[in-house]
Amino acid sequence: MKIDKSIFKAYDIRGIYPEQVNEEMAYKLGQAFVVMLKKEVDQDKLRVVVGQDMRLSSPQLTEKLIQGITSQGADVIDIGLASTPTFYFGVSHLGADAGIVVSASHNPPEYNGFKMTRRQAVPISGETGIMSLRDMVANEEFTEVENKGAVSKEEHLLSQHIALAMTYAIPDKIKPFKVVVDAANAMGGLMFRKLFEKLPCELIELNFDLDGTFPAHEADPLKDENNKQLQDKVLEVGADLGIALDGDADRIFFVDDKGVTVEPAIVRGILSQIFLKDNSGATICYDVRPGKITEDMIIEAGGVPCVTKVGHSLIKEKAREVGAVYAGESSGHFFLKTNLGVFEMPMVMALEMLKKLSEVDMEFSEYIKPLQKYFHSGEINFAVEDKDAVFKRLRENYSDNLKYDFDGLSFEWDEWWFNVRASNTENKVRLNLEARSQDVMEAKRDEVSKVLVGN
Repeated sequence: MKIDKSIFKAYDIRGIYPEQVNEEMAYKLGQAFVVMLKKEVDQDKLRVVVGQDMRLSSPQLTEKLIQGITSQGADVIDIGLASTPTFYFGVSHLGADAGIVVSASHNPPEYNGFKMTRRQAVPISGETGIMSLRDMVANEEFTEVENKGAVSKEEHLLSQHIALAMTYAIPDKIKPFKVVVDAANAMGGLMFRKLFEKLPCELIELNFDLDGTFPAHEADPLKDENNKQLQDKVLEVGADLGIALDGDADRIFFVDDKGVTVEPAIVRGILSQIFLKDNSGATICYDVRPGKITEDMIIEAGGVPCVTKVGHSLIKEKAREVGAVYAGESSGHFFLKTNLGVFEMPMVMALEMLKKLSEVDMEFSEYIKPLQKYFHSGEINFAVEDKDAVFKRLRENYSDNLKYDFDGLSFEWDEWWFNVRASNTENKVRLNLEARSQDVMEAKRDEVSKVLVGN
């Protein structure tokens, strides 16, 4: 089968429908997935959870994916429309051998794709199977089997997922906050509507209607322009806080009572201290991009900081390896260790934040003000002709202050620090720089930028 191999990425499969991702490819992926699993798992019958998001192409891709899986003799548990966190929960809770969710996360409407896991929702990454699947699909390394798999439906998974999240809540200790939630016409609305039914808070829904065309705005809260509607609504109704979710709802962002998006590194630090309270001395993982407030807060609470590569699957992998109780990525992925595994738990993060704000009895903006002590450049992308030459220049200029030599290069001084990473798929490098003052941040951002482009 002729495929565009560029759709097989470091953390998932993603491309434009139907040019790159289509029904034939979904069918072949289902076949290859089962063949790969059978090589790994010594058992006759495999059970695979399949879910989907609300994109216009998801139903037909899901149908063909299921046919491909069952054609190789594996059974499918079809969970229907589901957020990625509910999907992860389902793979583990249902005791399945693996799972695939049809989703392109926060990408524009013309995209679709697949996120895949093994048992206990352990993610399959480029290093642990995606590239093998790419080659198997391209070479059609499988034949039909005689005994086909069966399909069953699981219709109560979300309620069970909500029940798990609520074990972290004490509703009578949560104040009757007014909360605006922006689901971006995507999968988070299903979770948060049901969750707030169990809370004493007033939920104000924004863009809860499922619509794969994303009519309100792009489903990516990391780009703050996508949060403007939420920020304006928080101010308009006098809400205590706002919550923004991305397309498949595995990322969560918070907006304070002043209508300002709270930096994910601060959110990550707050949550680190919350989970360390009951896990004294535990390890907390976070990615290598600057966000020093997280490290400060972990150490302050007696935890052990552990820096990881960027990427949800790589952070989860490291968190499992070191036994971290909690992990967070700068892009809004927040992971929790449970008896079901380590994966994103946005509902739990929301509940913990509501509990914390109830406990401190302060406005959200007032609570975070002392934590806003560092100044960040944001992630800046640079188009370059030779990525290796960029890293050579960085070593030549800053080698005495090299701190981390993985996932790009990270350098640190007392007053400022930065990381530069290379894009996996494009001739680009990404700069994230942080400093103790706005002036130093701007000056050093400009200095490093010149090194990156070779001026």
